[in-house]
Amino acid sequence: MNFLRIFLAAVGAFVAYFAIGGAMFVTLPFIKDEFAKFPAVYRDKEGQMSRMPAGMLAIFVSIFTMATLYAMLYKPTLNLAASAQMGTMFGALIGLFVITAFVIHNHVNLNISWKLTVQQSIAYFVEWLVVGIVIGLIYRPAM
Repeated sequence: MNFLRIFLAAVGAFVAYFAIGGAMFVTLPFIKDEFAKFPAVYRDKEGQMSRMPAGMLAIFVSIFTMATLYAMLYKPTLNLAASAQMGTMFGALIGLFVITAFVIHNHVNLNISWKLTVQQSIAYFVEWLVVGIVIGLIYRPAM
């Protein structure tokens, strides 16, 4: 495994995660509106922002973990398209894991609507799919 490339893949995917997440909340404001319907469950903007550094660290650790898993499963490819395809499949599997282990689990435990659950499922799936693609495009083993 190439630890420098794992780290670089994690950094690139971290940037992509927040870029796509931010873009979704800006272009799809109805997701933010749906969160606002559950003030007893979710923190307000100030509460979220005050905890953002811990959240960002946790996301980076999870992405670094994904990049390490990807490196452990890596099969040498000769071209960028095959790497993107491998990353897409990896990201889709992680996205499916997040939906079933986190989003639907939260729907069961938290008093939130199915509408919000579906919106979160779509948003998180897209974010983790992009993370997988970026990891696939950046990671290469040591030569």
